[in-house]
Amino acid sequence: MADLVLADGFTFDDLYSVEGLARLDAAFVAELDRERPDLAKRLKVARLDAAFEASLDAGPRKATADERPGKDDKDADPSALLIDLGPYLEDFLGRLFGIEAELRALAERHNDLAPLYSVKRQFVQRRAGKQVKPDAAQALDGDALRQRLEGLGAPPDDELAFARQVSAWLDEEADHGEALEAARDYAAWALYHPEGQARHGGGVLFKQPHKVDPLNLIALEEKAVDGVWAHVLPEARLRRRDGFALTDAGMDLTHALDHVNYCILCHHQGKDSCSKGLKDRDGEFKKSAFDDSLAGCPLEEKISEMHEVKRDGHAVAALAIAVIDNPMIAGTGHRICNDCMKACIYQKQDPVDIPQAETRILKDVLELPWGFEIYSLLTRWNPLKLRRFLPRAPSGRKVLVSGLGPAGYTLAHYLLNEGHAVVAIDGLKIEPLDAALSGVAPDGKRVPFRPVRDWDALREPLDERVMAGFGGVAEYGITVRWDKTFLKVIRLLLERRAHFAMFGGVRFGGTITLDEAFELGFDHVALAVGAGRPTVLPIPNGLARGVRAASDFLMALQLTGAAKTESIANMQLRLPVVVIGGGLTAIDTATEALAYYPVQVEKFLARYERLVGERGEAAVRAGWGEEEAAIADEFLTHGRAIRDERSAAAAEGRPPRLRELLDSWGGVTIAYRKRLIDAPSYTLNHEEVAKALEEGIRIVDCHSPLAVEVDRFGHARAIRLNRLQHVREGPGWITLDTVDILRARSVLVAAGTQPNTVLAREHPDEIALDGRYFQAVDERGEPVTPERSAKPDEVRVLARLREDGRGVSFWGDVHPSYAGNVVKAMASAKQGYPIVSHLLTRRGPASAESPEALVARLDDLWRAQVHAVNRLTPTIVEVVVRARAAARAFHPGQFYRLQNFETQAPKIDGTTLAMEGLAMTGAWV
Repeated sequence: MADLVLADGFTFDDLYSVEGLARLDAAFVAELDRERPDLAKRLKVARLDAAFEASLDAGPRKATADERPGKDDKDADPSALLIDLGPYLEDFLGRLFGIEAELRALAERHNDLAPLYSVKRQFVQRRAGKQVKPDAAQALDGDALRQRLEGLGAPPDDELAFARQVSAWLDEEADHGEALEAARDYAAWALYHPEGQARHGGGVLFKQPHKVDPLNLIALEEKAVDGVWAHVLPEARLRRRDGFALTDAGMDLTHALDHVNYCILCHHQGKDSCSKGLKDRDGEFKKSAFDDSLAGCPLEEKISEMHEVKRDGHAVAALAIAVIDNPMIAGTGHRICNDCMKACIYQKQDPVDIPQAETRILKDVLELPWGFEIYSLLTRWNPLKLRRFLPRAPSGRKVLVSGLGPAGYTLAHYLLNEGHAVVAIDGLKIEPLDAALSGVAPDGKRVPFRPVRDWDALREPLDERVMAGFGGVAEYGITVRWDKTFLKVIRLLLERRAHFAMFGGVRFGGTITLDEAFELGFDHVALAVGAGRPTVLPIPNGLARGVRAASDFLMALQLTGAAKTESIANMQLRLPVVVIGGGLTAIDTATEALAYYPVQVEKFLARYERLVGERGEAAVRAGWGEEEAAIADEFLTHGRAIRDERSAAAAEGRPPRLRELLDSWGGVTIAYRKRLIDAPSYTLNHEEVAKALEEGIRIVDCHSPLAVEVDRFGHARAIRLNRLQHVREGPGWITLDTVDILRARSVLVAAGTQPNTVLAREHPDEIALDGRYFQAVDERGEPVTPERSAKPDEVRVLARLREDGRGVSFWGDVHPSYAGNVVKAMASAKQGYPIVSHLLTRRGPASAESPEALVARLDDLWRAQVHAVNRLTPTIVEVVVRARAAARAFHPGQFYRLQNFETQAPKIDGTTLAMEGLAMTGAWV
């Protein structure tokens, strides 16, 4: 961290105050007035127009064309305005933060790469790809052509140098006919010849879009697993994974700009289907080959406009345009969402990889000096956001948000910008951050925080980071395919806000009830509690040892620290593993099980050998029963085999062949009841299926679980599956008499989850149910049925209206319009927050208490503190905890989860003494 000196007398504190941001906005508009008075006028007219529309939001009608302030303005195209404004905003921020030189350097990197994309489009694809047929390309001598081109100063292995030279030749084509012919032939060889494709597989120049066949999105092979045919990838496409480091860093600037330049910027024709959805002549969303609506980005992010300014080298401007509709952009993008790609205008060939481009834009800004602070600022003040470009002054109203997943944290952002105070709670423990970063001390007290100059100050290796607990499913459900430093970024966007506070380990409906929330003085309660109830298989031995819910497996793996070598926490997993299900949870579970097993057995072996060295083998084994000894010997044998393989690999200078060992011990297989092409993971995000198969998992489709077989100890040993067959007529599927058996010491069930509506079942007098979801009501409190679409005509997020006018709302996975993925959950917040804010303005604040005083009171109620630890006997320890709200809510028979914070846990000889959650009985209150 370093000192931040802002231009024009602004201070860092100004960036976090309503008054300071208002002055900043005035300074920007004044500067624009001096440099481009015409553009400043367009901005002012657009703001008046947006303000006028906002004034009618709650009314019974919309403005007519004649009433609009900007009705006579010839430049009323909002996209054109944003694209024209973006570079000026970027220059303003560059001067404000003193990074003009770095922004110029970044823009120059974009410009330097430009020949790649122009030559690719005009020469490689349109000339070489069309003039030389694929059959003719097979006869070309690629090596000879390459040597000739190297002599001419156009080395094909350096794609950028090749593109620059070809571009120069094209400018004087009459003088370079033979050179261009050689370049054309080489480009055709690289496009069509297998050796050329392999040689340039990592580049961008010699590639062209492929036709899309929905039924063959992944090139698969068949392999027998316990006599059952399973889908696998060809050996050449498999990759090696070892541990829990990040497995996909995403595209670099070269590859991301390739997709930005591939985009045809169809907002100019009003056909930006990636954002608005792909529609038929009747205005309805078209369906994919899998009958999914092609509704585009649920947030309606301005993707095409973002691409246009990114293409022109304006990274900050591109981010500012994206943040208009997606302020929590750190939580979307690559490996998170792809609704935009599915609705891309390219439907018969590879779509633009928008998520990769989006994430690259964010990274390019974060990697600038003060890049985090620039992104953070744009979530509070963004002059490209015409309707709400500044946060509102404090309203005096207080909102309780239950759940800190994507819906909860996005809703908190919008409500903070509306001027409301937000207190957020989550049932998981939330680790404290460095107070100098967050502005919040471990005891919850607010302290000054310092600006972040370098992105590296926030970044943590994925296999070393503390599982912080913030982010809900984004923390424990999404695995090592995504850099969770982005979760820390989102958390800091909220935690630094003066009127935001959050508490972990507080369960809504348990620690605090709805009535208690209103008694505390909250004006509104928002339920963003996710999909938490897993499906239990109703089959014999469906609850045997070794059978576990996949969501429980992922949560335990991520949040206990079991995946870390230095953690004392463990989680027992035995091979072979069979995962039941066809969604992304099943995919993640399979890959993480495969990665966890070596960590587990190596950790077990190391600790066993150390204990034996200290106490002797007989003493270590003295307390083990017959089954425990057998499992231990299994783990020790496998651990030694992995250690030997690592030693051999190090001696031979190659990566260890862990995948082959795991496969020999049974590996990990996904079993799905329908065809793979029917699986939600395939139809919604087949790239994730392909990535998982690259790690060596297998997929058995058309098999439905029939029973779990157990050994004499009652532990799973195999799973019996009914083979199914798909038929074109009749019911679609018929059950065959064939029963197949897959060996399975662990069965992880990922057969879907249900919305977390426990609150309605525990307190039916407070919240009603409508089928699987909470009952929605309108702003008069009358029951309504929400549309099953993330872009409903009428947004319905209220679940209850009290007689005093205060309400309860529901969001994300507990809402039928928005259940299913991260970006839909965020969309629920974007679309629904105006309803909550409007409801809050109907009445005055429920309490005159300041947000600071309320948070201090909640600290006393909710923050659990160990008061005393008393050893009663050699094997019984009494822990006395001061937790006032939990004590008040106690009922005999309840259990509590006791954990310590990893950030505060002591380390002894390289082992972090962070506990996995222990179930504790309440002895007395």
